[in-house]
Amino acid sequence: MSARFTAFFCLFFTITAHAQAPRTFSEAKKIAWTLYAPQSTEFYCGCKYTGNRVNLKACGYIPRKNANRAARIEWEHIVPAWQIGHQRQCWQTGGRKNCTRHDEVFKRAEADLHNLVPSIGEVNGDRNNFSFGWLPVQRGQYGSCLTQVDFKAKKVMPRPSIRGMIARTYFYMSKQYGLRLSKQDRQLYEAWNKTYPVQAWERQRNQTVACVMGRGNEFVGPVNLKACG
Repeated sequence: MSARFTAFFCLFFTITAHAQAPRTFSEAKKIAWTLYAPQSTEFYCGCKYTGNRVNLKACGYIPRKNANRAARIEWEHIVPAWQIGHQRQCWQTGGRKNCTRHDEVFKRAEADLHNLVPSIGEVNGDRNNFSFGWLPVQRGQYGSCLTQVDFKAKKVMPRPSIRGMIARTYFYMSKQYGLRLSKQDRQLYEAWNKTYPVQAWERQRNQTVACVMGRGNEFVGPVNLKACG
C-alpha cells in the first residue's frame, strides 16, 4: 500500500476517551473534521487535502465536470443514507427529512462515524446513492483516480485499496442497524472482504472512531476502549 494512502488514517487528533457519539449527521461532520488530521488524504482517489481544499494536481485528479466541487472535501456515507432509509417506514412517508426528524435508528445510522469518510466533492456527488460493483476498467474518468462511476448502470467501482473497508463497513451497518443486503451485494462484499484483508490503517481508524462511538466495527477487529485517551 502506498505511503500516500497509509497517511489517510495514520494522522489523527487525540480524542478524549468515550467522547459523546454524534446524535445527528451535522454533529458527525463536525467531529469528523477533528478525527482526521487537517492535512490528510481523501477516500476515493487518495488525494491529499489541507483544511477543506484538495490538492488535485499533486494526485493527478482531473475534474470530470465540476472543478469547483472537485476542489473541496465533502463527507461521504459509504453506505448511502438513501440505502439505509428507503427500507424504513419513515422514508416512505416523507423521505430523508422525515427519517431524520422522527426515526431514532435512522438518525443514529446517519451519524455513525464508522460509515463516514472524507471525499472529493465531485466524486461524492457522482457516486450519489449508486451501489458498488465490478466495472470494466477504464482509465481517465477522473485523471489518475482509480475509482470509476457508470451513470447508466448506476454502479461505482472503488479503487482496490478501499474495497475491503467498504465491504466491512456494509457488514457493520447491516448488523448494527438491521440493513438488509441483497444476495448479490452480500456475495460481492464477502469476496472483497476476503480478497482485500484488513490493513494496519483500517485497524487504527477503527480504534480511533471507537473512542468516539463507544464501539468498534467487529468486522475489522477488536478495539480497546480502555486505551482511548
